[in-house]
Formats: sequence, structure tokens, C-alpha cells
Amino acid sequence: MNWEIFTATFVTIFIAEMGDKTQFAALAASAEAEKIWPVWLAVVGALSLAGTIGVLAGKVVGSILPEALQRPLSGGLFILVGCWILWKG
Repeated sequence: MNWEIFTATFVTIFIAEMGDKTQFAALAASAEAEKIWPVWLAVVGALSLAGTIGVLAGKVVGSILPEALQRPLSGGLFILVGCWILWKG
């Protein structure tokens, strides 16, 4: 296993998710729940599924696009989504 990639990915995802609306939704659901285990399982399952889709899509896109285009394209898409959110928000 490449621990450098694992650590960088873990830290990046962990920081990005802290204070995210996903965490607020989990907080609200667990506040209303009698037991937290169903909420925890749902959160872990949903984030695992979303992460799996992202990893698989990244593998497919990475095998199609040349490496030189991947970073500028993903950065550009990130900026476009941010602008769209600001425009629609």
C-alpha cells in the first residue's frame, strides 16, 4: 500500500468534510434519533458509496485523459461549480 497517497487522501477528505453540510445533517439526524447507530451506519454507508463512485469515476477518467489535462480540467470544473453555486444561490 502507498501510505503517502493514503495519508494525503485521508487528511484532505477529513478536512474537507469537517463542518460540511453532511456533518450538519448527521448532527441533526442523531439529535432526533433515539439511538445513534442507525444514523452512524447510514452516514458511513452514504459516504462510502459516494467515495466509491468518486474513486471509480476517477479511475475511468484518469485512464482516458492525459495526465497533463487532469489537474487543469478538474480545477476548472471546480471553479465552474463554485460560480454556478454563487450564481444560483
